[in-house]
Amino acid sequence: RERYRDFPVRVEMVSRFRSKADQKRILGEFQEGKIEVLIGTHRVLSRDVIPKELGLVVLDEEQRFGVAQKELLRSLRLEVDVLALSATPIPRTLHMSLSGLRDISIIETPPEGRLPVRTTVGEYDEELVKTALEREHARGGQAFYVHNRVESIDDAAERLRQQLPGLRVLVAHGQMSERELEERMHAFLAGDADVLVSTTIIESGLDIPQANTLVVERADMLGLAQLYQIRGRVGRSDVMAHAYLFYPDGQELTPEARARLATLADHTELGSGFAIAMRDLEIRGAGDLLGAEQSGHVAAIGFELYVELLGEAVAELSGMRRAVARPVRVDAQVDAYVPSDYMPAEAQKIDLHRRLALAESEDDLRELRAATEDRFGPPPEPVESLFSIQEAKLKLARIGADYLVFRGGK
Repeated sequence: RERYRDFPVRVEMVSRFRSKADQKRILGEFQEGKIEVLIGTHRVLSRDVIPKELGLVVLDEEQRFGVAQKELLRSLRLEVDVLALSATPIPRTLHMSLSGLRDISIIETPPEGRLPVRTTVGEYDEELVKTALEREHARGGQAFYVHNRVESIDDAAERLRQQLPGLRVLVAHGQMSERELEERMHAFLAGDADVLVSTTIIESGLDIPQANTLVVERADMLGLAQLYQIRGRVGRSDVMAHAYLFYPDGQELTPEARARLATLADHTELGSGFAIAMRDLEIRGAGDLLGAEQSGHVAAIGFELYVELLGEAVAELSGMRRAVARPVRVDAQVDAYVPSDYMPAEAQKIDLHRRLALAESEDDLRELRAATEDRFGPPPEPVESLFSIQEAKLKLARIGADYLVFRGGK
C-alpha cells in the first residue's frame, strides 16, 4: 500500500487473521474489479475467490506450495503470467528452468551491509545453547529456538527457563488460536521476550532484524530448503548472526540427513540459495514434469540422461522426430572445464555446458563461441578445449566413429 500510495491502485489482504465479514467484502470488491492487487495466504486458492480479469499471479515462497495448488492458480485463466519467487526453489521448479521450460533469473547481490550467517552443525550441546542465548541477550538481541513438536514444545520452553532464569521465553506454534498467535508474535516483535520457542511456523515471512541467534533442535528432521529458509530468519541486519543446527547426540544420521546438514555447513555465503537448491535437486531428484511429484527418481538414471530422454520425448510428441546422433566416447587427457575467474556464477557454467551438449552442428558451436566471447571475453584454454572436444565429437559422429583418443596433440 505504501508503494502504491500515489497510484490509483487498491491493495487488499485476505488470511485467517481477517474477520469473515471483511473477507466477504474484499472478495466481492475483487470480483467486481474494484481491487487491483489481492494479497493472501493459501486462502486465495479457495473457490470463492473469483477475479474479474486476472493477468498476473505472483507466488512468493514458491517452495511452500504443492503442484496441485500451483496448477490451480494457473488454471484461473489460460493466459495468466506467473512469477514464482524463492530463495530455494524445489527440485521440480529448478529442473523446469534448467531444461528450458521456464525462464529463470537470479539475484546474486545481497542487500547492503549484510553479513553471512555463522553456521554450526553438531550434536545437541546444552552448554553451547546456554552460551549462545546468553551472548545474544548480552548484546541486546533476540533469539529463535526451533522445537518442531507441538506436544512437547511447552516442556522445551520450561527447560530453557530453568537453564536461563534471566531470559524471557515465549512460545508460538500454528495450533494456537489466531488471536493468541498474533499477540505472541507482536510481543516478540516489540522486544517483550528474549527467546521465541516455536515450530517451523517461523520459516517464512518474518522480518525481525534484532533477532540474530537461531537454535534448531532436530535439524536432521527438516528439509534442506526448510533449513535454509529458517536460517534466513536471522542475519537480517548488519549484525553478525549465528545459527546452531543440532541433531541428537549418539544417533546415527541417515545419509540424506547427513548430506543436507553438510550442504548447509558448506554454503554459508550470501545468496547461496541457488547452490543449495541445486544440491537439493541432486539429493532428491527432479520430480515429475506432468505429474504431482515435486522430487524423486532422477538419481536412478542421472540428470543428463534424464534431460536427454525428456528432450526426445518432447520432440516426438510435437512431431519433430530427430535423428539421434551416435554418442562418441572421448578419452582426452586435456584440461576442459570452465574456470571460476572466467565465469563466476554456477548457473552460467551449467548453462554453457548444457548448450555445448545440445549443439548439433559446427554452426551452433560457432554461434555459442561468439556469444560467450561477447559476454565474457576471449575463452581461456580449458574452455577452448571444451569447444574443440565438442567439435571433434560432432565430426566423428557423422562418419560413424565410436571412440576418440587424444594423446600428445594427435
